[in-house]
Amino acid sequence: MQVSITVNGAERTDDVEPRTLLVHYLRETCGLRATNTGCDTTSCGACTVLLDGESVKSCTVLAAQASGSSVTTLEGLGALAGPDGSAGTLHPVQQAFRAEHGLQCGFCTPGMVMASVALLAENPSPTAAQVRHGLEGNLCRCTGYHNIVRAVLAAARAMGGDPDGPPGSGVGEDPAGDGVSGSTPTPDGDAR
Repeated sequence: MQVSITVNGAERTDDVEPRTLLVHYLRETCGLRATNTGCDTTSCGACTVLLDGESVKSCTVLAAQASGSSVTTLEGLGALAGPDGSAGTLHPVQQAFRAEHGLQCGFCTPGMVMASVALLAENPSPTAAQVRHGLEGNLCRCTGYHNIVRAVLAAARAMGGDPDGPPGSGVGEDPAGDGVSGSTPTPDGDAR
């Protein structure tokens, strides 16, 4: 079957098997490898992309369902970074993940970044708790989420939001300043 999808701003028309998942279309047909295949069961969020601006797990969407839509992957995020869409420009969320060390092995990072972009589009000034809640469908098996939450809050500030007040203000921060003290949290704040 034929699908027509705008991928990272470029219109494409491709022949695919009717049961092709969007994640496989992006990786195999489009050659966009940042969208990771983690679980194929919607559990991990490594395959998160923006579908018409909404955060979706691309392992749950058929390429045929995305036909006629616009998909943004991590590779296309730079075009959203500034008004000129300069090549090589990092989106503020990408910059914040880099500056705040919001990654370790990097496998979950593309999905985390894409989910964070959608979260900040919906709520430009989230609290740390809202960030944890907003990212609860994306799993990181390395970091404990402290730096990921910090990165999203830093990105919100960089994009003009005012999450939890200015950096170091103590407003909305816990004593350790890491989002959750004394435990390894899941994104929703539950300690493990």
